[in-house]
This record gives sequence, C-alpha cells and structure tokens, in this order.
Amino acid sequence: MISYHFILQRSTCHRAFSTTVRSQSSLPFSVRGSRSAAGPDADSSADSSHPNGKMLRMIFFGKPGAGKGTLTARLVRKYDVISLSTGDLLRQHIAEKTEIGRIAEEIVAKGGLLPDELMLKMVSSKLDALRNNHWVLDGFPRTVGQGKLLDAHLRKQGTPLNLVVSLDVPDEAIIARISDRWVHLPSGRVYNLSYNRPRVDGLDDETGEPLTKRPDDNPEIFARRLRQFYTSTSPLLQYYSSLQTSRLHDPRAKLVSLRSSTSDEIWPLLEHNVRSVIPGLRERNEERRRTSLSEVVLAGEEERLASTKHTSRT
Repeated sequence: MISYHFILQRSTCHRAFSTTVRSQSSLPFSVRGSRSAAGPDADSSADSSHPNGKMLRMIFFGKPGAGKGTLTARLVRKYDVISLSTGDLLRQHIAEKTEIGRIAEEIVAKGGLLPDELMLKMVSSKLDALRNNHWVLDGFPRTVGQGKLLDAHLRKQGTPLNLVVSLDVPDEAIIARISDRWVHLPSGRVYNLSYNRPRVDGLDDETGEPLTKRPDDNPEIFARRLRQFYTSTSPLLQYYSSLQTSRLHDPRAKLVSLRSSTSDEIWPLLEHNVRSVIPGLRERNEERRRTSLSEVVLAGEEERLASTKHTSRT
C-alpha cells in the first residue's frame, strides 16, 4: 500500500543500479481502456499501426530533488512522448469525485493507506489508453508489490516495460540546491535558479502565475525524505535488476543508472538511452504538440467525429 501524502509529492523514488553510466497534464476520465487487447505472449515491442513500429514504455526513478521532473519535461518537449503522473491522476480523481477518487478520499480522511490494487486500477486504465503512444510513468510503482502488479498487468496487455531509468544524483548535491527550487503548485512544474530558471523570475512559464516554495524544501526535512527514499526504493530496484536474469520476463526492459550532479549533464545520457531503445523516436514540431493524454483523446474524438460525418454523407 502507499500513503496518499507521499504520492502527492512530485518527487519519486530511486537508487542506483549496479551498472552506472557516468558523466503534465490534465487527464480526462472518459477513456475506458486500451484500443485493442493482446495476449501475454504477444510481441508488444512492435506496433505496426504506429509509424515508429515500437513504443517507449518507461518508468523513471529519482531521489527527491534529483531533477527527474526537469528531465521528463525536456523529454516531452523534444519528443513525441507523454508523461503520466500518478500524483496528477490521484488529485484529479479526488477533485472530480470519480469512483476511485471517492474511495481514495475516504481512506485519506481516516488516515489510511491506499491499497496497491487501487493504485494499479487508476494507473492501468490510463496506460491501456496509451497503448499506441510513447509514455513515461512518474510516481508508480513505489514498492516491490506495486512493481509486480504493474509488470503482470502490462505483460497481460502485451505492453511490457522496455526502459527503467534511475537517476543517481549525490545527496549532497541535492541538499545544496533545494534552496534554489521553486514550484508552480497547480501544475507541479518545477524550476531551479541554478540550472532551470523560469523565463521571468518568480513566474510560471506557461501560465504566468506566481511560483512558491515547498514547505519541505529545507535541508533537515530533505535529509529525512532521502532516508525514506532509500528504505522504500532499494528493494524495488533490486526487483527490476533481478528480472534481467529471469527467463520468465522476455523481452526484458533495459535498466540504466545515470549518475551526475546536474540535469544538464544527465540529459544527453538520458536521451542516448531512450534513443537506443526507440531509434525511430519522433521529435516534435510546431504542428504536432500533443503533450498530454487529454490532447491525444481529443484528437481521437475529432478524427472519429469527422469519420462519422463523412460516412453519413456517403
């Protein structure tokens, strides 16, 4: 199970794998599931309906303050990739009082923990809708149990993970730069005056609204969060590492650990590994900027309505 407070944090869990490389969006709930079903033996790494023939299915681990949000934003801006945040999903479910949201809100009100199965239901419904899109999952899984549930669901759908990335940023580097971090709370966009400044100091790039400081952005609290991170995430990363030697999980996801002190240094390493898994990954252009699931769904609805009108005329 997972705590509601912890998942609402934009940071995610991570620890380095043994092999080390050195140096957001509003989501609709009208989507009901995947466009097609595939059995567990399906070759999910290829998709003939997509120009690239292969979908990126990636999970991203990083300590609190490691820069994962910044790197994910770069990936989404440059490439045809959708970022799916479990924190955003949970907040929206609660705000829109969906079935999941009502259950979650009741559990939170009693100070309880959200069951892994509930988290999987929330996440899997969105991932199934993204079957023919490249995606990066942020905030899930956080435990070995959740990792196994996610793995089993994706394999059943014929859409297993193909990339697991861990950011290994030194603790001292993280603690040293948290004082420079500012956030746009409604969207979760994070800025840092050291390496990712907003275009206008104190204002969000997208909305122009004021940026704020997180109450837990201080060295003492951050040190506690880092200890919590190591405790909860080390077993999960060991789980993904163990799959590399298991014959039961084929094709296997590529596991990489990217170590450096800044996002600028890590970015080319991340880009290289993503492109090594999906060589034909398409870059965005000004005419094609569907950066969120909502935009993908709206585009699909527009195409469906257009097709319906055309059929009725003929």
